[in-house]
Amino acid sequence: MMNIARLAFPLLVLTLAGCTGMGRTASTSQPVYQAPQPQQTQQQTVRLPSPSQTTQTALQTTNVGNGFVDRAVVPLLSSADASEANSAQFYALQFGRPGAPRKWTGDGGTSGSVSVGPYVRVNNLDCRDFTHTVTENGRDYVRKGTACREPTGNWSVVDGNA
Repeated sequence: MMNIARLAFPLLVLTLAGCTGMGRTASTSQPVYQAPQPQQTQQQTVRLPSPSQTTQTALQTTNVGNGFVDRAVVPLLSSADASEANSAQFYALQFGRPGAPRKWTGDGGTSGSVSVGPYVRVNNLDCRDFTHTVTENGRDYVRKGTACREPTGNWSVVDGNA
């Protein structure tokens, strides 16, 4: 028992000596290492563009002439029809719920709808199956395919059935 007391006393002295030095400040001649502090995580607010800005983006990132609609109907579409079809295609691919059609109406009675499937990951790209139906002069033109969003944000048809 006496041997334990002899060993415990020096340990107690060393422990207390270490505690008394903790409150001292370092002199300016010696560098002081400070451990990096954990950074606060900040939430970033993502602001979606207004509908007019998104429509402008849609015109640049989807093009009915690039496989989003049946090729036979492309020459029959006016510029207003193509604009509405592009916008609907973009909104459906970008924001659409699977199976919920995005309808559009052009001028002169031309109309259409775009339905999309769920997002799937292919080669690190977000892709979706789509069906774009254009009704022109009472005739339906149907285009089915798969579109993927490129790293630039553009949507491109990667597989389609004419």
